[in-house]
Amino acid sequence: MNAQMTMNTQMKPTPILQHDITPEGSDYEVVRRAIEKISLDYRDQPSLEALAADVGETPTGLQKLFTRWASLSPKAFLQAVTLDHARKLLDSGMPLLETSFELGMSGPGRLHDLFVTHEAMSPGDYKTRGAGLTIRYGYHISPFGIALIMVTDRGLAGLAFNDPGGERAAFADMSGRWPNATYVEDMSATQPYAARIFDPTLWRADQPLRVVMIGTDFQLRVWDALLRIPMGRACTYSSIAAGIGAPKASRAVGAAVGANPLSFVVPCHRAIGKSGALTGYHWGLTRKRAILGWEAGQTAS
Repeated sequence: MNAQMTMNTQMKPTPILQHDITPEGSDYEVVRRAIEKISLDYRDQPSLEALAADVGETPTGLQKLFTRWASLSPKAFLQAVTLDHARKLLDSGMPLLETSFELGMSGPGRLHDLFVTHEAMSPGDYKTRGAGLTIRYGYHISPFGIALIMVTDRGLAGLAFNDPGGERAAFADMSGRWPNATYVEDMSATQPYAARIFDPTLWRADQPLRVVMIGTDFQLRVWDALLRIPMGRACTYSSIAAGIGAPKASRAVGAAVGANPLSFVVPCHRAIGKSGALTGYHWGLTRKRAILGWEAGQTAS
């Protein structure tokens, strides 16, 4: 027994950064702090001058830097992350899932704006909690914090976010979903995924991003429904429940959305409350607002 416990301890990976991945220069930090400020203080509608003073930039310098990074101005980003934006999505023709089907968005060639093609592991595979599965992982800088990316031979299996210092917690969260898998730190395997996911110029229909979804039957149905929500749109939990044939299962849908292991790629951030409130997000409401604001910039440009 002791020998077995020792072996298991030795096999457990060390979920830490092996080297400093913070990009050189201060641009990333300035933009990150500005996004955080906007996302937290959007109710106060901070001015460009106030934002610039908070991040140690001139108003003109912040305007140019922010616009270059996000493809929209700080003011436009501020408008995008307000709750009014979510309500407008509901009021301006937010499509139900049935509409998405009619528009042909359910086909494997273009499920949504990342050009994702996906497959699901069988229920039997899920029940083994990852036994026999090798998952390679790595940490990468992203527009929304440090991204923990996990891949298998079949494609992207996990994407989580954390702030500096939160690597261990993010790894524990993700690896706890498939505790019997073998984990190997391999940034050379995860880097191509990081590049594809966060660079819209690399989103190509002829080279779809391959993902593998590992969950229960119900979770897979919910995650598949999330993939049908186009960028710049949102969908309520109740609409998702109705779209998968379980109209009384809004709470269960909410739980499945929260358990989504493929943040951003499977766009759980586009699920909102019936009133238009952003409600919860597994990786934090500030990050959810930032992602929605970033998407608003992409659709506008």
